[in-house]
Amino acid sequence: MSNEQNSSQDEDLYAIHNRLFFRVFQLGNTLDRQSAKELGVSPVHWAVLGALSREKVREGMSFSDLTEYLGVSRQNLDGVLKRLERDDYVIRFADQADRRAKKVILTPLGFEFWEQLQLKIYEFYRQAMEGFMFDDKATFVHFLNKLNAGMNNASLQPSDQKK
Repeated sequence: MSNEQNSSQDEDLYAIHNRLFFRVFQLGNTLDRQSAKELGVSPVHWAVLGALSREKVREGMSFSDLTEYLGVSRQNLDGVLKRLERDDYVIRFADQADRRAKKVILTPLGFEFWEQLQLKIYEFYRQAMEGFMFDDKATFVHFLNKLNAGMNNASLQPSDQKK
């Protein structure tokens, strides 16, 4: 293959990558706008409430585990939790095993709010995914997981400078 063919293929690959990542960016913005408009909560608030509503964390979840689970920064999560605390949907408290560590728990009002959101969320999902067959949805999840893993593994530092 000639250098000219390689260059053309590289340009095509760059263009499709650029389009794909731009669409992911647009998708995030649309989710942000539509969830606020239709559900009255931001996607990150929605995600925090959902994470804390799971049966296995009914007794609370450490702040650190919650940041890992959601893939958000400590600073972003702190801001979200402050608003949820103001609304009396969550409480932060010291972990009994490690008093320096904070845990987060959904309050009864938080559970009630989460339960009230469920029918709206289900309908939001149904409408957003209209036109997708079940196999399309499963494949889409698979590819999103692959993209997320690829982004998490991306590093522009030379291998000798990685920590």
